[in-house]
Amino acid sequence: MPKFATESIRTLALVGHAGSGKTTLAEALLHKAGAVGAPGSVERGTTVSDFDALEKEHGHSLNSSVLHLEHGNTRVHFIDTPGSPDMVGQALCALDAAETAAVVINAQNGIELVTSRMMQWAARRNLCRLIVVNRIDAENVDLEGLLERIKQTFGKECIALNLPAGGGTRVVDCFFNPAGESDFSSVEETHQHLIDQVVEVDEELMAVYLEKGEVSPEQLHAPFEKALRDGHLVPVCFVSARNGAGIAELLDIFVKLLPNPAEGNPPLFVKGEGAAAEEFPSEPDARKHVLAHVFKVSIDPFVGRLGIFRIHQGTITKDTQLYIGEGKKPFKVAHPLMIQGKDMVEVDALVPGDIGAVAKVEEVVFDAVLHDSHDEDHIHLKPLEFPTPVYGLAIHPQRRGDEQRLSGILQKLEAEDPCFRVEHVATTNETIIRGLGELHLRFVLEKMASQYHIEVTTKPPSIPYRETITARAEGHHRHKKQTGGAGQFGEVYLKVEPLPRGAGFEFVDEVRGGTIPNQFIPAVEKGVRQVLEAGPLAGYPMMDMRVIVYDGKHHPVDSKEVAFIAAGKKAFIDAITKARPIVLEPIVNIEITTPEHCMGDVTGDLSSKRGQVAGTQSAAPGMLAISGRVPLSELNNYQSKLKSVTGGHGSYSLEFSHYEPVPPTVQTQLVSQYKAHRTEEQ
Repeated sequence: MPKFATESIRTLALVGHAGSGKTTLAEALLHKAGAVGAPGSVERGTTVSDFDALEKEHGHSLNSSVLHLEHGNTRVHFIDTPGSPDMVGQALCALDAAETAAVVINAQNGIELVTSRMMQWAARRNLCRLIVVNRIDAENVDLEGLLERIKQTFGKECIALNLPAGGGTRVVDCFFNPAGESDFSSVEETHQHLIDQVVEVDEELMAVYLEKGEVSPEQLHAPFEKALRDGHLVPVCFVSARNGAGIAELLDIFVKLLPNPAEGNPPLFVKGEGAAAEEFPSEPDARKHVLAHVFKVSIDPFVGRLGIFRIHQGTITKDTQLYIGEGKKPFKVAHPLMIQGKDMVEVDALVPGDIGAVAKVEEVVFDAVLHDSHDEDHIHLKPLEFPTPVYGLAIHPQRRGDEQRLSGILQKLEAEDPCFRVEHVATTNETIIRGLGELHLRFVLEKMASQYHIEVTTKPPSIPYRETITARAEGHHRHKKQTGGAGQFGEVYLKVEPLPRGAGFEFVDEVRGGTIPNQFIPAVEKGVRQVLEAGPLAGYPMMDMRVIVYDGKHHPVDSKEVAFIAAGKKAFIDAITKARPIVLEPIVNIEITTPEHCMGDVTGDLSSKRGQVAGTQSAAPGMLAISGRVPLSELNNYQSKLKSVTGGHGSYSLEFSHYEPVPPTVQTQLVSQYKAHRTEEQ
């Protein structure tokens, strides 16, 4: 039997900007609950959650860590997440494993970029939100002003559950026992404000309140949680993870006020794909079929693959057989695990609300749904909206022969991080890794070197230019080669004409009378396609044209496939040079999120990059979303520029739009570079 029933479980994600003290807060909570003997230190690298060697070296969380504690006959699962904007993918994954997002704010720094984003993302996932103001004992902090800014930014529903007192050495309860004085504001007025906000969601309780003038905390329990679920209340708690102020009170809030998995908003499961997908209700019932969602995958060279999941329905024991998504082959959960940082503990059973793990099941992937019934395939959670990884590097192993090994390592890294992408660009023959920023990829490269012991070279990705023609033209070539024995002969006449942008390539056979025998037409096309792979103008692939072969000559003895390949290739080049060839560049749709006061600088910079602004719209309080189009070649190192202009608060996403001709000066430069390269090769 499980030690804790679903009603005695709480799940939280500790999210917020880097430096807000989430990891130190996690240590304080673990210590206060008796889960660890002494709180660890980020500076000394002794914390439970930041156990990775790179995290210890840099003094920052780079991965999400799963932790748990027991307090007041309740099990609290919580996930400590990284706060750097470049590592936000790990934090987003944690939202699908929690009922409540605890957004941690550094009292000294106030509301920062990731603070705002996590509040928005948590609201989109229908999560309860709790704001935790940390470091209330720091010098020169304006806690009253910060609370007011929180209300202005996130709404009047942000109300203090407790207030700091004694210069940040303790806190005063404003809900259960509103007595005492705080460093600012009135405890009684704050209590009254809380009651007024909570009773608004319960008409019957409101009637009682209006009639009697008061209600008990017990009467407020259910409407309090409803207010949380509806976003009608966002409690604000004050703590100091360093001196312990408010930590015990925060644990009590977790247990007494936050929803358990049976009370929280139901997860967003759907069955089927696309337009045919339908909502699939799940129930936090331990007796029903199992539904669990894999929100994190970790691959360790020694432990192997670890799939970490949140159970939404059913019970998992040592004898449970589970299917992975649409897979038809089950696996047996021989060792159901609970995780405490890097440590894993085998348990007898996991119930709805529990966060568990299975090890060494290679088929487990991120975002997979685990279930124990054939009837429950095609079920998945509504996808998270991850930021698009746009910062890229071309990567190549330093040692010859490491290509296959590098490919396997990149696959493992991609499986662990939903915001890390690997792509191979055939036209440039480059392997490109993409992440959310320079810092993101730097950590990936450091992990490859330290954990997998592979060294690579990097460079900016090549721009995928293309070539095309702008006029009709004809080409001709006679290939004749005599070497004493059987010779080679083939003659080709062809025409080229431009096609609309995006139409691709067409090859048309209009040869009549057998001047080129049918068996040699594919050879002509093969010669033409050899030129398509590397155009004669600047060496880039060619597109958007039609080639019409209409005449030629052959020899009954000397005509061979190789002769018509050569003739087709040279005739095509002859036609292209007469058809006014040009170089095309990729144009991308760009959406930039920036603070309102930076709009002029951002749009001005975009215009200087040959970009066009299409429109703007409000993205969040104080933020604008600027949409437009810009040549991809102009965005080299754009992330650093945007961070500089916006003070680190800007972000952007890209999507390919179309190809356009490059300016004449750019074409001249590209052609010159290609000719110089060809000369060096010769």
